[in-house]
Amino acid sequence: MAQEMQSDSDLNPDEVEKLLGQLCVDLGFCLPPDAQDRLIENPPGDTDAFTDAVFLAEGMDPKTARRDLYCQVRDCVSAAFAKAGAREAAREEEG
Repeated sequence: MAQEMQSDSDLNPDEVEKLLGQLCVDLGFCLPPDAQDRLIENPPGDTDAFTDAVFLAEGMDPKTARRDLYCQVRDCVSAAFAKAGAREAAREEEG
């Protein structure tokens, strides 16, 4: 899989919390509270780094994880970053 280096929008703490909840409910990636706190306080700034951080927090190597599972997690993360980007774009248009 080609590494996509993109400059995604930053997720705010509420968005990270919502994303982590979605990953838990939908895909079973229920991170321990300390891992959740780390991601909420200092979220990785792009889709791939955030996805990898979720796998690492689950004790899994993102490079050897099942590709279908990795893609499912990445799709959720990507959607959250896209939504954050739309929020920022709307805010810039207002300001």
